[in-house]
Amino acid sequence: MLVAQEVNVGRNSQNRTLSRRDFLGRVSRGTVASALLPLALRRPSEAAVLNDIYLVEGIPDQPFYEDQRPNDHIGLDTLLALMGSRGLKFHRSPHVSATSGPDGLIGPEDVVLIKVNAQWKYRGCTNSDLVRGLVQRLLDHPDVFTGEVVIIENGQGRGSLACDTSAAYADSLVHANANDEAHSFVYLVRNIFKDPRVSAFLLDDIRSRFIAASDHTQNGYRTFENVSYPCFTTAAGRRVELREGVWTTGGHRPNLKLINVPVPKHHDTGGSEITACLKLFYGIVSMNDGQSGFRHYAGLGETCGKTMAAVCAPVLNIVDATWVSHGSITGYPPETTRRLNKLAASYDPVALDFWTAKYLLYPVDNNPRHHPEHPGIDRWLTQAAETINARGGLRDHSGRVVCSRVTKREDEIQLHTGRAGENLRRATIALSATSLRFLVSAGRSNPATRTVDITNAGRGDLSWTAEVDADWLRCVPASGEGSGRLIVSVAPAGLEPGTYRGAVRIVSPQAANSPGQIRVVLSITDRRPGGKDRGLGQSGPDA
Repeated sequence: MLVAQEVNVGRNSQNRTLSRRDFLGRVSRGTVASALLPLALRRPSEAAVLNDIYLVEGIPDQPFYEDQRPNDHIGLDTLLALMGSRGLKFHRSPHVSATSGPDGLIGPEDVVLIKVNAQWKYRGCTNSDLVRGLVQRLLDHPDVFTGEVVIIENGQGRGSLACDTSAAYADSLVHANANDEAHSFVYLVRNIFKDPRVSAFLLDDIRSRFIAASDHTQNGYRTFENVSYPCFTTAAGRRVELREGVWTTGGHRPNLKLINVPVPKHHDTGGSEITACLKLFYGIVSMNDGQSGFRHYAGLGETCGKTMAAVCAPVLNIVDATWVSHGSITGYPPETTRRLNKLAASYDPVALDFWTAKYLLYPVDNNPRHHPEHPGIDRWLTQAAETINARGGLRDHSGRVVCSRVTKREDEIQLHTGRAGENLRRATIALSATSLRFLVSAGRSNPATRTVDITNAGRGDLSWTAEVDADWLRCVPASGEGSGRLIVSVAPAGLEPGTYRGAVRIVSPQAANSPGQIRVVLSITDRRPGGKDRGLGQSGPDA
């Protein structure tokens, strides 16, 4: 059963940085381990922000679940449905469904970069079965996908999207992190999809070439402050310039999106300690730009934060915990890895890194250096957060806010959890609007009614009832089966001027995301003597 569990997962009450001695002392006394209490026991608390993490557990070893659709990944599909049920839609579309809506992340014309870990192979690289499912969902855009999907990596001279790197390994054979080790990222492009909209680009070969801002032809890197970023032409002929967008004659278009897909793992001792969202994305810079010494590791956090806040913010980070590599950076030998069959996602990379370290990686072997309160992690995680927030948070190329403020405070993190698959077999409430606003002057006639369409974006039967929580709020019909249209109105008679808030709740015993909710705001203004009231009788979406 999908459980839309909203949990604030507690924090160190003083929110201070621990010294190494204090931290190890806490580990020896068991006080760090005690922080790993069941999440359901955590009590929500007031916080300045509340950033979401979405967790899917119980993904089967064989994740492809539809015989007629061999690329559908049950874990990824559950994750996107879980996100959608809490208001974060994957596809941007006027068609409202479990995973699409007008404020969705990915438009039909977008060029979507999928940043994977391919500097390593075996279980040290991103799971390509997961990437396969992600690519399929991008291609399945409800408005027909006319953009492009590009799988990218910069392995700093050691990477291979064919998963055959010999760096740090005794062989140069293909060993993808997949149920079938032959299914590398290149294999997906050439053999699974065979679609001109899907390609791959390894940045290793261009990391030493630096180009001018006016150069829109050569593949290479540009610098910005003390970071660098790639500019390249895709297989379909689109010119990607990571900081600016998609170049076309005369200017840049903002239809460039990036999805960051790290595999959580041990990195080293005394450096970054672990790898997850921030560290994976930091690898997109060129270490040939003269800043390698600064980044290893005094400036690690600043580099991570600046690359996301000032170059390109991923619209989504998906932590691939199909396997975690708790004992090696290479994902090999097998005993240094463990299968968890979990996925976690967030638009906040700092919150997700903190949570991943504490609740996915650290519990595998209780290595204190993998705990996010360890000074070696806390230092760069704090530095990254401060850098991002000082630059106003994370925005995409259109200027849309991805995350207004990142956080590593646990009382500012809201967790939503689900089990793989079950929500995909249940009805899902989809609403054409989730907020309405009515504006009226005191003593005047009621504003016009509004309509909201209800559809079943999932499977199975859907019966529902509509409930209102305010005396001045009206909604008909009171119940229905399957799709329906609600007529929402207000009755302001007898109310004093002011702002009133209410909600219509759509309750269904069959729906995975019940109850659905439509927020309603009623604003009543004073009548202006001798003049016509501005906004009289208007109603519209609540901005």
